[in-house]
Amino acid sequence: MGWAILMVSAVLEAVWATALGASDGLTRVGPTVVFLVFCVLSLLGLAQAMRTIPIGTAYAVWTGLGAVLTVSWAAATGAEPLTPWKVVFLLGIIGCAAGLKFTTGASVPGQRTPVD
Repeated sequence: MGWAILMVSAVLEAVWATALGASDGLTRVGPTVVFLVFCVLSLLGLAQAMRTIPIGTAYAVWTGLGAVLTVSWAAATGAEPLTPWKVVFLLGIIGCAAGLKFTTGASVPGQRTPVD
């Protein structure tokens, strides 16, 4: 369940990051309210996910996937160009996040392994 919450939280991060950009330095009310609400919800989700996922892994996946989604949305809406190199590096972030997910349960002597 922690991983599902973390994925939703990463989507919420992309929403608040996009709203922050649209808020014009927190001077536009609508985007500022969206930013504040989704930021709180995203952080609550991250905190909940960290109950079963190690902090370093959870934070890296949260920020990585949030960044990928934010860049993807910006490219889809025409706010920034999507170049072949951007695609390569975005896929690299996704690959690294997936790698962290698959290695989280690895056994380390003396370390408690969270069950998810």
